[in-house]
Amino acid sequence: MTAQIAEIDMLLSQNFLDEALGMVDRCIGAGEGNLDELYFYRGKINWRRGLNALAITDFEHALAINPDSKARHALEMARDVTDFFNPDLLNP
Repeated sequence: MTAQIAEIDMLLSQNFLDEALGMVDRCIGAGEGNLDELYFYRGKINWRRGLNALAITDFEHALAINPDSKARHALEMARDVTDFFNPDLLNP
């Protein structure tokens, strides 16, 4: 785990979402670190902030970079949750 990812993970675990998001965005913008992992973390942060569509986009972006990314499992879970709460499925 890189130093940036470790710090982002620590901020996320302490619920400092804005700080973690800022760090992720800076790293992505600078092209520093493992980009698929950074997009995965940004997706986690966005999910916790209630920005589910942005989170799914981030998970998809991570998978486009690395098909073996751990974002695969997060994306599956996110889609399951959004499908469960999709009002169109409840109102045929």
